[in-house]
Amino acid sequence: MQITLRTATINDLALLRHWDEQPHVKASDGDEDWNWEYELQRFPEWREQLIAELDSRPIGCIQIINPAEEESHYWGDVEAKLRAIDIWIGEAEDLSKGYGTIMMNLALERCFENEKVTAILIDPLETNHGAIRFYERIGFQFVERRTFEDSECMVYKMSREDWMKGV
Repeated sequence: MQITLRTATINDLALLRHWDEQPHVKASDGDEDWNWEYELQRFPEWREQLIAELDSRPIGCIQIINPAEEESHYWGDVEAKLRAIDIWIGEAEDLSKGYGTIMMNLALERCFENEKVTAILIDPLETNHGAIRFYERIGFQFVERRTFEDSECMVYKMSREDWMKGV
């Protein structure tokens, strides 16, 4: 079994739309509109949109952003040395098999390859208890409850130091 990451493209549009309709994905991001038709055709320097593949079969999606440069300023004023990650498994039958842990570890490695990055942020919905347990198990530390747009979230952070201890 090998999980790899590749850049998401417009060819992934139907797959990502399908995943967005899955109940467990909706539970993780509410009714957020990712505007895939537009976003899959843009490649800004501050963002990576990745498809995770298990032995060449797409199983999930990861978005990594530099929250200081992201154009909507979703995270507000934050230092430039951070990254923020969104991650999800597309199909329910691929949950609870360890794939998310592997995907997150690949994303963390990718972020911390840049020696200037000091920490990673995540913001699961307050109601997404499974994701919160997942992030805590991996080593993310609770920072604060915060409202982003209309969503009540729990902000977690993993510092480079904490990540290196776990490696």
